[in-house]
Amino acid sequence: MEDTMEAKDGQRADRQLRTAHATDIAEARDDTAEAVDGARSRRRWETATLGGGCFWCLEPVFAELEGVVRVEPGYAGGHVPNPTYEQVCTGTTGHAEVVQITFDPEVISYRDLLEVFFAIHDPTTPNRQGHDVGPQYRSIILYHSPEQKAVAEATIRELEASGRWKDPIVTEVVPFTAFYPAEEYHRRFYWKNPDYPYCRVVIDPKVRKFRQRFAGRLKPVTS
Repeated sequence: MEDTMEAKDGQRADRQLRTAHATDIAEARDDTAEAVDGARSRRRWETATLGGGCFWCLEPVFAELEGVVRVEPGYAGGHVPNPTYEQVCTGTTGHAEVVQITFDPEVISYRDLLEVFFAIHDPTTPNRQGHDVGPQYRSIILYHSPEQKAVAEATIRELEASGRWKDPIVTEVVPFTAFYPAEEYHRRFYWKNPDYPYCRVVIDPKVRKFRQRFAGRLKPVTS
């Protein structure tokens, strides 16, 4: 029993350490974003808008990538302006849960972001990811330029040809029209609520798998 208690304490400490580090990354991300806002005329930042299930899962993944300046959860792809979370959950607004990513293309490319995107969700299940069911959880890429559209379509063709999935990819590739930020309590949800059951059961394994696969692309760990 004592060994079990020690193991649980060790796991809890590890989770707290990882959460603290992730929070530091998130805060540093926002500080960086504020610092570089004034330098946009000197450097060309780009935006990617992606949806692949619950945005609680996507935000911590993309925030850890080197070259990503900001990640913001929100809603896009629908027809109702300024929707609330409750409205989106009804499935009648047309919106998907998405993350809007500001990134430095000199450090990480749009193609690199899509590689991560397709690695962390299942693009073959219409209107669902795991136990999250509804059109708000559909796989969707909202492109901001003809170049992004071309990259997205080429990436999907390559993945289809690779045979990674037995079912066809159903990811929507549609033009970006508007992004509506999610409510404040959704921001940094994973980092603020490390012991929330959904975070422990669904997001933790996804983040661990992502870190293992893309270890060489993560932001450096600061002491």
